[in-house]
Amino acid sequence: MLEKINQTTEFLKAKGIINPDAGIILGTGLGGLTAKIENRIEIDYKDIPNFPVATVEGHAGKLIYGDFGRKKIVAMKGRFHYYEGFEPEQVALPVRVLKYLGISCLFLSNAAGGVNPSFQIGDIMIITDHINLLPNPLVGPNDDRIGARFPDMGEAYDKYLIKKALLIAQEHNIRIHKGVYLSTSGPTFETPAEYKYFRIIGADAVGMSTAPEVIIARHMNLPCFAVSVITDLGVEGKIEYTTHESVQNEAAKTEARMTTIMTEMISSLQ
Repeated sequence: MLEKINQTTEFLKAKGIINPDAGIILGTGLGGLTAKIENRIEIDYKDIPNFPVATVEGHAGKLIYGDFGRKKIVAMKGRFHYYEGFEPEQVALPVRVLKYLGISCLFLSNAAGGVNPSFQIGDIMIITDHINLLPNPLVGPNDDRIGARFPDMGEAYDKYLIKKALLIAQEHNIRIHKGVYLSTSGPTFETPAEYKYFRIIGADAVGMSTAPEVIIARHMNLPCFAVSVITDLGVEGKIEYTTHESVQNEAAKTEARMTTIMTEMISSLQ
């Protein structure tokens, strides 16, 4: 794995991606945030050695580097999911490459179904913890040069960054929640019984990504901040027919508010 990480990292450095302050992984329907990146370098995933290629509509499959919020960032416009058939090593490699490029924090976003009865479609939830029902991406041989065999997950999501985001949301009068995100495999949307079960075991929102990426990042001691955009509701009496297109549309409506939070947070990085 380390050899592939180094090969990919050196390729990207040669393309001009040097010393980014932060990395961003953008979820379904949220890729428009990258429009605010200036002086940009764009590279298709298919042209990056060892990178998988995103196959899901709404995930453009581009790595974008440039100026954002007065900092240098590298953004993944499109992520990788287990339901696409990728192996854990394939899901892990792009996150590890971001770390080896030099980022100090990883920011993530996703579109999620809300199972907390107080949530509304269009709300933003800051993830404070997660329940991972996907395969753990660290299963298999461990390379001690990359991270410890048994990484601690007591603070998967950075408390300082969460506090900063709450202050920014308050300043801009943005409705915000905190909550627990549950990662499941997909690609089916959940049944009413599954939504009920996820709520019982402590989830506030459910989706098909993010937790594996955070596990990989924390394996390398990389601080993480993540938000869910609530694009549909898994609450009894409020469940409606859901499609990938409807999720994309609702995510796009919320993107401006999420961009405000992300821009100010990245600007404030030391």
